[in-house]
Amino acid sequence: MTDKGSMQGEGDRKSARRYRKDTEDHIKSHDVEEEARRAEPESDARRKELEKAEEKGRKRAKEEDPALVRDYKDAAKD
Repeated sequence: MTDKGSMQGEGDRKSARRYRKDTEDHIKSHDVEEEARRAEPESDARRKELEKAEEKGRKRAKEEDPALVRDYKDAAKD
């Protein structure tokens, strides 16, 4: 039998804190703008291929990710 205290399910706080800390550390210690530029598709053909794949994935989604359309100017409402 497993100790319930050590079980971590989807969305657990310990993992969320670790992810947030690791992300903040990465942003502070890396040039994320340069990383983003290096991650861009190497050609227009590759860009179109990725856009097509993304559209295909969106068609299967039940709804749009709310984080993509969030109005950050009015964050006080949250």
